[in-house]
Amino acid sequence: MHLVTAIIKLHVLDAVKDSLRAAGVSGLTLSEASGFGRQGGHTETYRGAEYQVDFVPKLKLEILTEEPDKVADIVAGAAATGAIGDGKIWITEVARAIRIRTGEEGSSAL
Repeated sequence: MHLVTAIIKLHVLDAVKDSLRAAGVSGLTLSEASGFGRQGGHTETYRGAEYQVDFVPKLKLEILTEEPDKVADIVAGAAATGAIGDGKIWITEVARAIRIRTGEEGSSAL
């Protein structure tokens, strides 16, 4: 069992969610995140004053799955715009998962 974590742009969420749902992914966790990478933030203007925004708003998706490569490929395909700041995906092994309501463990807890 693996945890696929993806940092994506806000506007690609619907495409990613629809692609995962079509592939049979039954659930995910979504968190708001902010950070910077190679794009290094950006400049905005507010009431005539220009200021630097160091942290860009992003979304963090976490998906527990038995098929991490498939899920990562789906997310990457749906989230890619070809522009800098598209995001990152990483895969982590999960030693144990438990469904709180029923006490099921492992694959049946998904």
